[in-house]
Amino acid sequence: MLRLLTLEGTLSVLGFPMQTPVNLMELSFGRKKLSSSGTGGTRHTAELLSFAAEHGITADIELLPSAQIQQAFDRLERGDVRYRFVLDLADLD
Repeated sequence: MLRLLTLEGTLSVLGFPMQTPVNLMELSFGRKKLSSSGTGGTRHTAELLSFAAEHGITADIELLPSAQIQQAFDRLERGDVRYRFVLDLADLD
């Protein structure tokens, strides 16, 4: 995945990824960066979700039917997205 980054690009690994060797030369060429953020585990995630529910904390999203996936990709490419897109898969049979 490091090869896919542009000059001075950053690969951010989130969650609990599988163990993967890193070729340090891949970071050097193109001045690339590698960052990570672990999770707090199941217990901490449950506590976080409970806290959010108790305090009315929600995410701002734009819900789209899955049939509009191409429009979503087009808007992402144009930078025409204010919130996170969430695809509603209820329209799939």
